[in-house]
Amino acid sequence: MSLGRRFAVIVAGGQGTRMNNEVPKQFIEISGKPVLVYTLESFLRVEVDVLILVMAKNHLERWKSIKKQWLPKHSIQIVDGGETRFQSVRNGLKWVEGPGIVAIHDAARPCVSAQLINASYEAAAIHKSAVASVALKDSIREKSGRTTVTRDRSNYYLIQTPQTFDIDLLKKSYETANDGRFTDDASLVASKGHEVHLIEGFYQNIKITTEEDLDLAQLFLSKNLA
Repeated sequence: MSLGRRFAVIVAGGQGTRMNNEVPKQFIEISGKPVLVYTLESFLRVEVDVLILVMAKNHLERWKSIKKQWLPKHSIQIVDGGETRFQSVRNGLKWVEGPGIVAIHDAARPCVSAQLINASYEAAAIHKSAVASVALKDSIREKSGRTTVTRDRSNYYLIQTPQTFDIDLLKKSYETANDGRFTDDASLVASKGHEVHLIEGFYQNIKITTEEDLDLAQLFLSKNLA
């Protein structure tokens, strides 16, 4: 099956309120480079036809400065973000036209590898979806009333991004949904009755949400750059 055109939508609308930092997490620097730049560079290492960055309007001036310094020669389409992740992705998808494949990725996952991105495009071309995931390492218990119940961790996965889909499939899913209960694209697509195909992610592909995550990302990125 042909891949068609490759699109990528990078969602960078977060304010980073859990970081206790005035700088939004996607703009925090690791070894002198903004988190967002690491993420974009990973996508620029693979064959992507259109790279779309979704961000809040009030971050635009900061972005212009970053692009001038770090990515002056690259074409990146900027799209206004929404109040929620759902709205931001939907805004980004307005600039995506099939046939082809589109990857949705969190800007705050700077450790993503080009290998994983490529694998997601290739798998989505076959299965119409490819969602990065990793197996649980720890035992888990589910809260049930006043007690907790042990669950078989082999039946559960941690979901990451990129989450990559056939363009028509994802756009139709977004066009016919509201955003009340969906925290990621895979959940939305599954709610429409479509099978979600999981691919193997990797544990270093963390989302920066807390100060501890930032420390881990710095460690992982320093190893990759060594």
